[in-house]
This record gives sequence, structure tokens and C-alpha cells, in this order.
Amino acid sequence: MDKDSNRFTFIFSSIMVVVVAILLSVAAISLAPFQAKNVRIEKMENILSTVGIVAQNDEAEKLFDEHIVQQVVLDVNGQPTTADVAAFEIDLKKELDKARTGKAASQLFPLFVCKKQADTFYIIPVRGKGLWGPIWGYVALESDMNTISGASFGHDKETPGLGAEIDTPAFEKQFSGKKLFNDKGEYVSVETVKGGAAPANPHAVDAVSGATITSDGVSEMFNRTFTSYLPYFKTKRTGAGQLARSN
Repeated sequence: MDKDSNRFTFIFSSIMVVVVAILLSVAAISLAPFQAKNVRIEKMENILSTVGIVAQNDEAEKLFDEHIVQQVVLDVNGQPTTADVAAFEIDLKKELDKARTGKAASQLFPLFVCKKQADTFYIIPVRGKGLWGPIWGYVALESDMNTISGASFGHDKETPGLGAEIDTPAFEKQFSGKKLFNDKGEYVSVETVKGGAAPANPHAVDAVSGATITSDGVSEMFNRTFTSYLPYFKTKRTGAGQLARSN
């Protein structure tokens, strides 16, 4: 075949496309288990970070199994259920999406009970929408199920230097010590305040300067997600009345 002909060029190009496609497919299939493991490890690290446990990749699973003593799956009414899926495997995005597709009754919500020394924490995932895409995170509550011990946030496409600041230690540490319930035991959540929150306000943090939509997304994320857990909080020994006395 004439190597300078159009026919040769076309055949050669077609063969190369097929070969490259096969190689990429093989690589993707081969790397999939490693990618899945990395995602799993990162999730464990984020959950543990809310209670101040720093885990490296090679020790994340060990520390997770050591400190997460119970994984609870709650139904849409906030009651523990014997669902076939583990709390760790629940995709909160899919569960929240059920409300828009008429399947809210089948929603499931994960909760992680953590032991650190003599203290018990309840870690809850949160998810919402920022300016350019989804935002998410994990929030740890102290044993009173009211006081926030720590928080860890993430995002997909928020603007560097603006909305992307929600996953920085400076923003996350503001949530430590904040409370979900007021002195009357009423749920009021925690909101971000443009221009700065009053230092004495236990239900507010400073919004990210210049990132109003992302900051509002954090407030909405807290309020909407935690609402699904309120019935569970109220069935515990530190119920609404005791929560009020703990403030």
C-alpha cells in the first residue's frame, strides 16, 4: 500500500484510534479499584477530622474502625432502620434528590457515632449548593446533640480565593462551639452572616467575604440537612428540653 496515499493515512489513523481507546479503557478499568479506595479513604479522613483526628492514608481505615463505634441509618422520620445498606455507603446526594422525584418517603440518612477517649460525638453529613456546583461536608456534634465540635467542608467548582474558602481551616473552625438549638430548645441552626457575626451569637459565623451565594449555600445546607435528623435528636436522652438546659 502506498504510504503516501489518503487511504493509508485513513486506515492508519483508524487503527491508532482503536488502539488508544482500548489502552485507555484497560487503564480506566485497572485503576477503578484504586480510585474507589482513595475516595473511601478520603471520606474516612474527612469524617475523623471533624473531631480533631488527623489520619494519614495508610492509617485512616484503622483509626476509622477504632473510633467510629456505630453507624446508624435513619429513615425519613428520623428513626433508626434496619436498611440493607451501610451508613458509610449511603450517597446523601441521591437521598436528597428523592424529595424532588416524589420518593421522599424512602429517604435514608447516615449518622456516625464516634468515641474519642471518654467523649461521644455524632457525625452527620451535610450537602447543599454553592455558586458553581455542589458543596458538602461533615459536622460533629457533642454528646448533647446541640454543640458543634467541628466541621469539614468540600466543594467542586467554587471560585479560588472566594467561595473555595469554605474548605479552609479558618472558615471551618468558626463552627466549633456553635449551637443548633436556642435556650428554649428550638432548632435555629447556624447561619453565615455577611459583614461578620456577633462574637456572642452561638448560632452564627462570619460569611466568606465576596462569596455571598456560597456562604448562603452553607446556611441552607445546614438548615435543610439537619432538619432530617431532628426527630432522632429528640428521641435521645438529651432531648429538646435537656438541650435547652445545656445552653
